Amino acid sequence: MYFNSKAASRITGLSFRQIDYWDRTHFIKPSVSEASGYGSFRLYSFNDLIQLKVAKTLMDKGISLQKIRKAITYLKKNMPEIERPLAELSFLTDGETIFVLTKDRKTIIDTLKNGQLVFSIALGKIIEELKGEVSTLQKEKIYKVTVKGKAYSVVLHPDTQDGGYWIECPSLPGCASQGDTVEEALEMIRDAIKGHLEVLKEEKKLRKVS
Repeated sequence: MYFNSKAASRITGLSFRQIDYWDRTHFIKPSVSEASGYGSFRLYSFNDLIQLKVAKTLMDKGISLQKIRKAITYLKKNMPEIERPLAELSFLTDGETIFVLTKDRKTIIDTLKNGQLVFSIALGKIIEELKGEVSTLQKEKIYKVTVKGKAYSVVLHPDTQDGGYWIECPSLPGCASQGDTVEEALEMIRDAIKGHLEVLKEEKKLRKVS
């Protein structure tokens, strides 16, 4: 599945502005679809989300964006078989330097001997956390809305590609709507239910006449 910028922001904890800046400066670009003008959306893959989250984690540990860029440039030059270092490698950092975890553990041992505090950027853990965030985002939520004195159960579905939500009323087949926010989606489904009930009322009248 794919994720727009809004969904990527909610899942990774990065601000929309930061994601936008990283795209425009060619740091981490969406691999599925780039914004190509007004009304278009960036679409990120799950691997893109991993890169965003790893970069955020490194920055949270005190590594500057400039140092991360340099590390990626070095890795792409010296490890050309790795297409997306941030999504495929495990990292260690002491807040100053970025180490790549490989089969040769000498670098790690030397770092520990120097008495520096090393933070492990565990890729597996990050992937599992992202999966959990994606799962939470995808979960349907059931609400109750009241129309003309009667309560209806409605199901809210997050739209990770186009943004916002789409919402349906299962007891009225075909009755659905959408909104940019939960509140807007609930208001829109109320209107949709009213319209649906009016149509059913008219159809019932026509059946009686015929």
